[in-house]
Amino acid sequence: MEYRAEGAQRFPTSYTLDALRRAMAAGDILESRALSFDSEKRLHFRLGEIEAIMPYEECADGVREGAVITRVGRPACFTVMEIDEQGAAPVALLSRTQAQQRCKAEYLDLLLPGDILPCRVTHLESFGAFCDIGCGVPALLPIDCMSVSRIQSPADRVHEGQDILCAVKSRDTEGRIVLTMKELLGTWLENAAAFAAGETVVGLVRSVEPYGVFVELAPNLAGLAEAAPGLDCGQLVSVYIKSIIPEKMKIKLVVLHAMRDETFAFPLEYRLHAGHIRRWIYSVPGAARVIETIFDG
Repeated sequence: MEYRAEGAQRFPTSYTLDALRRAMAAGDILESRALSFDSEKRLHFRLGEIEAIMPYEECADGVREGAVITRVGRPACFTVMEIDEQGAAPVALLSRTQAQQRCKAEYLDLLLPGDILPCRVTHLESFGAFCDIGCGVPALLPIDCMSVSRIQSPADRVHEGQDILCAVKSRDTEGRIVLTMKELLGTWLENAAAFAAGETVVGLVRSVEPYGVFVELAPNLAGLAEAAPGLDCGQLVSVYIKSIIPEKMKIKLVVLHAMRDETFAFPLEYRLHAGHIRRWIYSVPGAARVIETIFDG
C-alpha cells in the first residue's frame, strides 16, 4: 500500500454501503473531510449517504484534543472499524489511529536516514516546517535543513499545503522523524552551472552585512555584492554577475536595482527525486571549506 499525506490520498469515486463493507474487510485506508467535532469529542463525516463517526481515541495515534479540533474542515484518513446497521440508517465507525499505526509500522518505521520521501507542509513555525509524511503523521523540517542558502523564516522557502521532497535526516529521542531538504537541491557546481559572468539575473537579498550583501540566486546558491544602502532581507533585486570563482565557491555580484512591494520565491528544483543518499558533498573538490552531509543509514 502507498501511504500518502492527508489530502493526497486516493478518494473513492463514491462511497456506498457495499464499498465501505469491502474497504472494512480489506483494511483499506480511505479519506474524507471532517465536518464537525461534537461535545463528546467525536469527529463526524458524511460518506455518500452514510453517516460516519470517529471516536475521540481513534482520531490520532497519540491523540491531542487541540490537534483533533483542527481537523474539522480538513481531510482525514481512516480505516472502517465497524458498520452499525441496527438502526434506521447505517453508521460507520472510523479510525484514524489505525491508519496512522499501519503507516508507521509498514512504511515510516522502515525508513533509514538518507531515504527520500514525499511530504506535505502542514504548518510553519519560526524554527522550521511541520510536514505530513503519511496519513497525517508529522515530521519536522528544521529551518537550517531547508537549504544551504540561509533564510530568515521557513516561509522564505516553503508554504502551507505545499508538496515537497525531503530526506530522512534522523529520528529524535521519541522516535519521530526529522527531515532535511537541502541535499536534494544540488551542489554548488550544479547550481552555479546555470549562471555565467556577464549575465544580469534576479536574486533575493538574504543577509545585509557591513562588508556586503548576500544575494540568493537559487535555493542552494548565493553570491556576494558590495554593500548598498536601503536593502532589506527578502527583497527582490536585479544583479549583474561580475565573476564566478568555482575554486573559492564565490560569485561576485553588483546590485543594479531593488524592487519594492513585490513577492518572489525561487521554485524548488530537485536534483534527486527518489532513492537513498549515503553521502552528499555540496562543496567543490579541493575547496578549503567542506560542506557535506553523511547519513547514518
